[in-house]
Amino acid sequence: MSDFNISVIILQYLCLLFSLSVHEASHAAMANYWGDPTARLMGRMTLNPVKHIDVMGTVVLPLIAMFSNIPLFGWAKPVPFNPRNLTNRKQGPVWIALAGPGSNLMMILLAAIVLRALAAMLNVLPESPALMMFIQAFFFLALINSILMLFNLIPLPPLDGHHVLEYFLSPEAQKKFESLGPFSLIILFILVFQVGILNMPMKMMMVAVHYLAFFGTPLF
Repeated sequence: MSDFNISVIILQYLCLLFSLSVHEASHAAMANYWGDPTARLMGRMTLNPVKHIDVMGTVVLPLIAMFSNIPLFGWAKPVPFNPRNLTNRKQGPVWIALAGPGSNLMMILLAAIVLRALAAMLNVLPESPALMMFIQAFFFLALINSILMLFNLIPLPPLDGHHVLEYFLSPEAQKKFESLGPFSLIILFILVFQVGILNMPMKMMMVAVHYLAFFGTPLF
């Protein structure tokens, strides 16, 4: 494997670690805001990736993906919260759930803004390895956060989207919905890898990022 490929793999993995850390720390910060300090007391309200690492989701699976030439993907340890501590037990879980994908959206927008600035620099400065590395890094950041945001918004447990959906369900419907829990991973696998439920949203997200950052002109 060439030095270039190794550097790209390392860059992608660092972007994933940072994105997962921001995602989980945002959950913890929102839970703390709504009155539950559980995650904060466990040291989860931090950008230190060590606090959020899940061996399978943060180490094994991403490394397999990167060296198998498949889309980079992973997850971190879920951030726990105690609903009994929340100042609003109905709305609190929804805002805590949305904090993760919301942080991903903010990073996508930030990456697009930085990419636009870097792309403009290409017009006035000679192309350099350092400049191209920064462009790659923020492109990967936008891509990875798009995947994380869309995946986590799928309304199935244990993903963030299921807390949002439950807010709109009646108590009876919530019980029926929770009964899907044991089968959720199988359903997720079918929806994501067989049906390709995220394919079109991902294409739309990346088109939007390209237009925000490069005025519709892809660099990669």
